[in-house]
Amino acid sequence: MKIRIKDVNRVFLLATAPFLGAAIWLLLSGMTIMPGDAAYPPLDENKLPETGHQADAALQKLEQANALAIQTAESIKKDAELYSKTNAEMKAIVNNTAVQKERPLHIYDRRITIKLGSPSESVQTDNLRAQLYYIKAQHFVGYALKVKLKTDKAMSMVLGEDEFGRSETTLAAVKRYKAFAGVNAGGYADGNGKRYPLSTTVVDSEYVGGFQPSVKDLFFVGLNEDLKLIGGKYSRKDQLDKQKPKFGASFVPILMKDGRKQAIPAKWKTSPLRAPRTVIANYKDDQLLFLVTDGYNEGGRSGATLEEIQILLQRFGVKDAYNLDGGGSSTLVFNGRVVNKPSDGQMRRLATNFLFFK
Repeated sequence: MKIRIKDVNRVFLLATAPFLGAAIWLLLSGMTIMPGDAAYPPLDENKLPETGHQADAALQKLEQANALAIQTAESIKKDAELYSKTNAEMKAIVNNTAVQKERPLHIYDRRITIKLGSPSESVQTDNLRAQLYYIKAQHFVGYALKVKLKTDKAMSMVLGEDEFGRSETTLAAVKRYKAFAGVNAGGYADGNGKRYPLSTTVVDSEYVGGFQPSVKDLFFVGLNEDLKLIGGKYSRKDQLDKQKPKFGASFVPILMKDGRKQAIPAKWKTSPLRAPRTVIANYKDDQLLFLVTDGYNEGGRSGATLEEIQILLQRFGVKDAYNLDGGGSSTLVFNGRVVNKPSDGQMRRLATNFLFFK
């Protein structure tokens, strides 16, 4: 019997037709055939593989670590907030302490400023605070310069043209050094066509011409390395060395010590009686006060007496005060201009000048 491939295919198609029809129906209807429970029996946790227990333990440790990390983060956040709060409180305490510490100084400054009146001009910088006042007394007019030094760059004393034996006006020194203010300093002595500083003179912490013991009414006055006024009579160099002078000059006489008027030598009471004057003084808080008074000449008929200057200084409440070179030497420069009226009719060339810098 001859079997044809075509007949075999027909038989196979007829045999499988019911199954193919069922499969197509199931596919179109969306029905899903799931295996029974017997095919996949439930797992016994006690019979889990060892790797399953390790995975659970690792997961538990991970969860614990995560919880600890969250707790630590919250703790750090609270500590940071507490630190910020504490830091702010400490800053407030420090600032308040600083304010309270400065308060007595402000009160003291207000008291001494009231006695001077209202400043006509002021300069306030990181280096200093300088206030200029106009003074009108019964027999003379004058000017007061109150200075609070903040740094060691605020003030210096210079030789005339920076050379021992040379001289220059206060205004010339101010311009040459580009300072904003200047006051004449110590006395001088002329010789051989030169003008030398009188007695002990210190510039840039160096003795110019050597140390000279104080004789008669001469004194030394200047500032030390702490920007405090020092002055008096020194018979030995080591006495002055102990005070570490930064700069200073010499003249006569001493006017005030510890707020008390000093006896004025008879010679200086009448020679001259009245004259233009320049004085350097200090307050208890180490502020400086410079007084410069006007006079028509050195004949003794105009200007201030030293006793009148003492009364004025005591009224202003200064601690120590020293008379500097006066007469035609008295010069006060502020903001680049000469404030007073030099009695020579022009500025005198001087051996030393105090300068102030913004």
